[in-house]
Amino acid sequence: MSVQIGPAEACDAVAINRVINAAYRVEDFFKVGDRTNVREVAEFLERETFLVARDADDEVVGVVRVSIDGERGHFGMLSVAPAAQGTGLGRTMIAAAEAFARERGCTWMDLEVASPRLELPPFYQKFGYEVSGTAEWPEEALDTLKSPAHFVVMSKTLE
Repeated sequence: MSVQIGPAEACDAVAINRVINAAYRVEDFFKVGDRTNVREVAEFLERETFLVARDADDEVVGVVRVSIDGERGHFGMLSVAPAAQGTGLGRTMIAAAEAFARERGCTWMDLEVASPRLELPPFYQKFGYEVSGTAEWPEEALDTLKSPAHFVVMSKTLE
């Protein structure tokens, strides 16, 4: 799949929201509702970066949120539009997020995965990430859970 990847603009918030929520439907078995909304995406865009992949028709088909904190980069909300899943775009978005952090002096990259998503730690281990801890589900979002969950924190060094 041929895509162009670059930083999102504020006007991309609706498209970003659409891709994230479509990709995160797989979490409906343990969570209620959408993963995000346009307001939250717009707020993230004010202080962090979303890298977006655009297809030949300039449609957003991939998204990853990246933040920098000193020598540590963090990525989250990795999402690929359902029609583009299985094309290697997820791998490409991870590489773009890591390159973005590396270019800003980061030597580490962190991410969190929801504990019920048992397939995700092995997926990220293929890219060199290792489990480095856990984190609690946000108190304000506990009402969205159908069953108990926490985050598995994964990290890797950037070379």
